[in-house]
Amino acid sequence: MREPLSAFGCLVLVGVTLTACASFTSTTTTLMAGWERHFAIEWTVDPESGGVRLVHGFVTSQHGEYAEPVRLLAQALDASGAVIGQQLVWVPGGVNGSQRAYFEVGRLPTAGQYRVSVWEYTFIQNEGWL
Repeated sequence: MREPLSAFGCLVLVGVTLTACASFTSTTTTLMAGWERHFAIEWTVDPESGGVRLVHGFVTSQHGEYAEPVRLLAQALDASGAVIGQQLVWVPGGVNGSQRAYFEVGRLPTAGQYRVSVWEYTFIQNEGWL
């Protein structure tokens, strides 16, 4: 029979959980430092019904390798630069090498400015012909 967690065990578990949650802050824009060397993003913002905004555009691979999965972070910022809304979205089908792929991020709040970054990606290595 398993023993219940002690008070100390519960405290440690809560501390670890809070530390993990605190590591993703509104200033965090990527899990992959240096993504700008591998991708370029061009995007625009359009109004949607209900007073929200649609951020859409293209992410372009700067390499000849296929990237899949690719996930983007779109953030809505107020006049002081504070994040007032954000969403993570997958780029459908990934990004082919040296090409671009379309993306959409809907239902972001109306804001003074927006920011889009590559959150994470994986390059798929071509194994070649055997």
